[in-house]
Amino acid sequence: MSTENEGSGTEGAGTEGSQVPPSVPPAPSVPPAPVDPARGGPQQPAPAGDWPPPPPQGAPSPYAEPPATPAYAGGGSYATPGGGPGWGASYQPPAPAKGRRGGLVAAVLAAALIAGGVGGGIGYWAARDGDSGSGSTTVSASDTPTSVKREAGSVAGVAAKALPSVVTIDAQGGDGEGGTGTGFVYDKQGHILTNNHVVASAADGGKLSATFSNGKKYVAEVVGRAEGYDVAVLKLRNSEGLEPLPLGNSDKVAVGDSTIAIGAPFGLSNTVTTGIISAKNRPVASSDGGNSKSSYMSALQTDASINPGNSGGPLLDSGGAVIGINSAIQSAGNGMGGSGQAGSVGLGFAIPINQAKNVAEQLIKTGKPVYPVIGASVSLEDNRMGATISDEGPGGTAAVSPGGPAAKAGLKSGDVITKLDDTVIDSGPTLIGEIWTHKPGDTVKITYERGGKTETVDVTLDKREGDD
Repeated sequence: MSTENEGSGTEGAGTEGSQVPPSVPPAPSVPPAPVDPARGGPQQPAPAGDWPPPPPQGAPSPYAEPPATPAYAGGGSYATPGGGPGWGASYQPPAPAKGRRGGLVAAVLAAALIAGGVGGGIGYWAARDGDSGSGSTTVSASDTPTSVKREAGSVAGVAAKALPSVVTIDAQGGDGEGGTGTGFVYDKQGHILTNNHVVASAADGGKLSATFSNGKKYVAEVVGRAEGYDVAVLKLRNSEGLEPLPLGNSDKVAVGDSTIAIGAPFGLSNTVTTGIISAKNRPVASSDGGNSKSSYMSALQTDASINPGNSGGPLLDSGGAVIGINSAIQSAGNGMGGSGQAGSVGLGFAIPINQAKNVAEQLIKTGKPVYPVIGASVSLEDNRMGATISDEGPGGTAAVSPGGPAAKAGLKSGDVITKLDDTVIDSGPTLIGEIWTHKPGDTVKITYERGGKTETVDVTLDKREGDD
């Protein structure tokens, strides 16, 4: 990327969904599922002034298909029919006037009518032949309590406590397009935390609303959005007494820890699923496959079922504390229920809450995101060898900004960055995601290769404000 950790690469056309750096996806929001073409040639450096470099080739769309992860996923395009793995976003586009949701309601209604008819028939039969002795008698379990109480630490107990603080977000753009996603109460001031791609379509001139599990619905307004981090903060009008979810420490999470995901997959609000932390620090890059900029994260991976519509919802630990924001999935399918979106195959990705908290605080304070940068443009190609500093920056500018952090540390075009502190760097998107887990002013150790020799230098991160 540019001096803001921008990368250089060819923009991929939108695919039928989002994906990861080399292959992973975002979650619920209004955007349509994109289809990324296979890489068609060398990437061009991203403009030095733009924080997020152009979406990596085949970059996943935050809405329908998840982003791509350089460390796995096999590279290639994201959701091209018959192509590489498709990353399905947790975004749930709106159903047609009488679409999927209507069909579900109709099915439930039909079942109720049938049940009613059957019940009436049985009642008549029992009245006429009640003494025939050929009926059916059930036996209740002897240990069934009159009232069931779940332990506070059980999944049922955690869900019961968390659900009242989770909202289903409906986003409608000025053109009538939109969809549903998820969010949760972040603080005692009533701010709602969610994904940027959930609200992006309605951010300028559209309409946003948030509905709680008790049915209460509020008009919502955008406080601030961060495209690069895929984080957004909302404020509800005329709301009071909202209970925030407790925030955990994502740095302390271990592989194998239990997880609980809450969201509105395919518009089914208040859905609870469970799993474990499958991996940490997964590099994930995503975009809507159109003109939006890419987002990057060093994600928590979970096998808890996450589907379109789950985006922006909380990923909880076994104690009910938020450890991440569900944002992307990788899916093996190309569609589901006629929606053109694929479902979960147990590969979900969440933004670590520690990073999301830093972003949210900045958005609440100023309305704009702040990104840490090294001041060098890197290639977004996934060569699995490291992040290579480009020959030149966007528009023919210098790849290493004069006087910037990288220049002061002695980095040059052609250097291949292989580690940031103790984290192995295998691509440009991975480097960007790792840098963004830090704050401006932090000093990091960068290991790079030049002319067959390996060197390590200290780099103090600079900053860039805003997404423009």
